[in-house]
Formats: sequence, C-alpha cells, structure tokens
Amino acid sequence: MRSFFIGLQFLTRLHFVSQTEWSEKDFGSSVKFFPLIGAVLGLIYACAAYIIYDISTRFGLIVPAHFGAAALIAIAFWMTGGIHCDGFMDTLDGLLSGRSRERMLEIMKDSCSGSMGVAGFVCIVLIMWSAIVDMPGVYIIPAVYASPIIGRLMMTVAVSCFKYARPNGIGLAFAKYADRKKLILAVITTLILLIPAGMGAYVALIVTSVIAFRFLDYATKMLGGVTGDIYGAVTVISETVVLIIYLFFFAYRIPLT
Repeated sequence: MRSFFIGLQFLTRLHFVSQTEWSEKDFGSSVKFFPLIGAVLGLIYACAAYIIYDISTRFGLIVPAHFGAAALIAIAFWMTGGIHCDGFMDTLDGLLSGRSRERMLEIMKDSCSGSMGVAGFVCIVLIMWSAIVDMPGVYIIPAVYASPIIGRLMMTVAVSCFKYARPNGIGLAFAKYADRKKLILAVITTLILLIPAGMGAYVALIVTSVIAFRFLDYATKMLGGVTGDIYGAVTVISETVVLIIYLFFFAYRIPLT
C-alpha cells in the first residue's frame, strides 16, 4: 500500500501516512492506483453533493443551484491543490502558442500562466459549473463520483501508453516504471469502481476515452511526447467531458440505470 499512499499524497491533499522519501519506482508503482485515488475523491465529492442537494433540503435549507455548483468545484480544486488545473493552463499556453516544439516545452515549464492558459481555464470552469447547474441532484451525485475516477484512468493511459517528451522531470518518474500491466489493472479497477454510478458512467468512459486519446495523440505530435502538464490537462478535460455526458443524459431524459 506504500505506492497507493504516495500517489494519494502527490495527487491530493490527503496525507494519511507521512511519506518523506519517494523513489522513482514508488512513483511508477502508484500509477495502477490512480483510479482508486479518483474514487476516494469521488466519494468526497458525492458526499458533498448529497449534503448540498439532499440533506440541506430535509432541514428546510434550499441551497441555490449556482452556489451549490460553485461549492462543488471549489471543493474539487481544494482537494487536489489545483495541481491538474496548473497543468491544463500550462498545456494551453504551450500548445496554442504557435511556436516550435522546443519553445512550446519551454513555455509549459514556465511557472507563470499566459493569456491562453487563463482564458482556457476560465472557459472550462464555466463549462463544469454550467453542467452541474443544469443537472438535478440525482444526476450530480453519480457524475461527480465518476468524473475523478475516469479522469485518473485517462492520466494512467497518458503515463503508460505515450512517450515522455522531456529527458527529465517528475512526470518521467511515473512513465519510467509504468507499464501495460499496471494500465490493465487500472482499467479493471475503474470498471468495478464505476458500478455505483450506473450505465451513464460507462457511456462517459467510452466517450471520454476517445477524446482523451485524440488529445494525447495531438499533444504527442506537437511535442514529441507528453509531459507532466499533459497528464494534468488530460485529467481536467476528461472530468469535464464526464460532466457533459451526464448532462446529455439528463437533457435527453435517457435513464442512467
């Protein structure tokens, strides 16, 4: 379980066990636990949604839909420390810069966020917020539970199936020891963990997988591989797609079970 707690500590603010010494092998071994880490986050988000949209109503407290959606997104950002959002913004700054491959990688390594990154982040947060606002509580709970699980599986795919673009970096520690066996275990874990979220979660998984692979393929062509920022970007994109899929189910009144 050492690798699980290392992954949990790196990807979230949850530090149940003090981990001060990490090896590259520990990082690589933690990849197979990414969907499980996503499930931990998903349970927290689902409990928060249940409190906001169900328990509060029982006590006669009606939480405004807009505020409830904003609260859920804020909880997600706080639980992850915004690590994936930073990768998403850096990725947009690099890929949309129109520069050479080497310059794109330099831009993505810069700790400062540019206009494309900020604008893109605002847009994707608005999309997340709008999707949650337009869904009833019965859809929100499985959606916010499934989204971090699928998002972390797509990160596992990026780590295991795509070449790393840089000669060094913290993302290389994941990629160096990740392999297809760990990916298969992560996929099986995901399929099991999504059972409580209903049929909509499996539809979201299929659609998200297609979009994530297209994005990762595009990033690989532009950069010669993927980076730690790409890992974060594909996670954010995947989580957003899951919310959109659940919104689609609600909009067309398709049963989720």
